[in-house]
Order: sequence, then C-alpha cells, then structure tokens
Amino acid sequence: MAELMRGKRGLVMGVANDHSIAWGIAKSLSAEGAELAFSYQGEAFERRVRPLAESLGTPLLLDMDVTDEASLDTGFQTLKDEWGTLDFLIHAIAWSDKSELSGRFINTSLENFKTSMAISCYSLIDLSRRAAQLMPQGGSILTLTFQGSQQVMPYYNVMGVAKAGLEAAVRYLANDLGPDRIRVNAISPGPMRTLAGAAIGGARKTFKATEMNAPLRANPTLEDVGGAAVWLCSDYSASTSGDIIHVDGGYHVLGMLQPENLG
Repeated sequence: MAELMRGKRGLVMGVANDHSIAWGIAKSLSAEGAELAFSYQGEAFERRVRPLAESLGTPLLLDMDVTDEASLDTGFQTLKDEWGTLDFLIHAIAWSDKSELSGRFINTSLENFKTSMAISCYSLIDLSRRAAQLMPQGGSILTLTFQGSQQVMPYYNVMGVAKAGLEAAVRYLANDLGPDRIRVNAISPGPMRTLAGAAIGGARKTFKATEMNAPLRANPTLEDVGGAAVWLCSDYSASTSGDIIHVDGGYHVLGMLQPENLG
C-alpha cells in the first residue's frame, strides 16, 4: 500500500457488521495508514463493532446516537480530548421504517418521513458542524447516497427523497465549508449485499438487474467503494468538493436496459 492516509485521523460512523459499506471504507483507510475511531449505537451494536475495530488496532470507540444531542456532545468532546483535531468524517447513516419501503410512495407517513429525513439527511449537517470545529487545517467529510435519489427505484420510496435531500446538503455544506478547506462529497454505490440493503424489498432482484445491465456488468465490492473513499479522504482529492462520485459499474449512465435484457 502507498500509505496515502498516514498521519491522518478520522471518525467512521455507520458500521453494523463486516458486510457494511462503512466497514469496507474503514478497512481501506486503515490499510493506507489512517488512524480510526468508530461510533456505535448502544450495547447491541457495540458487540458487533468492537471486534471489528480491534482487528484494525482501533481502541477509540464512541457511543453516539444521531438522534441524541447529548451523546454527540460527549462523543466529539472525547475526540477533541484524545486527538485534538480530525482529518476526516465518514457518515454512513440512514434509516427508514422497512414497511414503508414497499407499496406506494404516496402512502408515506408523516412520522416516518420526518424520522427518515432527520436520520438520513439532517444528521450529516449536524455532524459536519461538529466535525468542522476539529478541522482547523481543513479535512474531508464523506457520506453515502444511492441513485434512487435521482431516478425512481423500486422498493426505495421515502429513502429516495431523503437521499435527494442528502445530496443537496452535500452541495450546500461544500460551499459553506470550502473557505475552511473542508471538502464535502458523497459516494453513490450500486446495490450491495449489506444489512441495510437487505432491508429493501426485492433486494435480490435489484442486485441482479444492475449486475446484468451496468456497463461493467458488475456490482461494486466493498473494496471498490473503499478505494474511492481513500481517494476522497486523501490529499489527492484536494480540489474535489460538492460531488457525487458513482461507484456503480456505470449503471447511472443508462437510459434503458441492455438490448439483450429488453423484453
């Protein structure tokens, strides 16, 4: 490895297990020399995250819930006390009631809409404000989105709206934080076999359809997304901000299925 991240420290939020996109990103960053901290939400997630973090030699774990201001205050104060500064933030957090990701979008409830937007979109704004205070020399903030933000995807419903809001937030945050030399970007992977992806109805059909039709005829791996994340967090992306980087085998460029897959 080139050790592109040697000397840099960052917080990774959103690891659920060893199939999480956030975990793929964390492994790639660690392999390039980054020092990492991990957040978890409650004891159940701590039991999953701690062994993974320890496998990378990471002792700094923080109990942080984006719906609990006090836990975020405590977590970022710990980061400040332990490290002083932060070089990057990985935001891989999203949520919606699984039952509302199927059926008609028009039936989205107000309660689930507000909760989905708060956790999947507003949390990036809140966390960026906190992280920026620990980035006096600049840094990188990275989140995850999906093509359902721009085009209608089956079984995605309110999450498509939440991700559209997230992408708009990326642009506005990039503009706000640019003078502070803080870059804000998003990666948009294709469908992946993750815990979050499994919550989406028809996940297997979606995975197969994109694999058959993407220009590269393949869905991304954790390593593919991790490599893109390393670039966006490294000094090589010094002039890249406000962007949505697609890591989806090229699927986002299609206007129609491949000829051999048309009915």
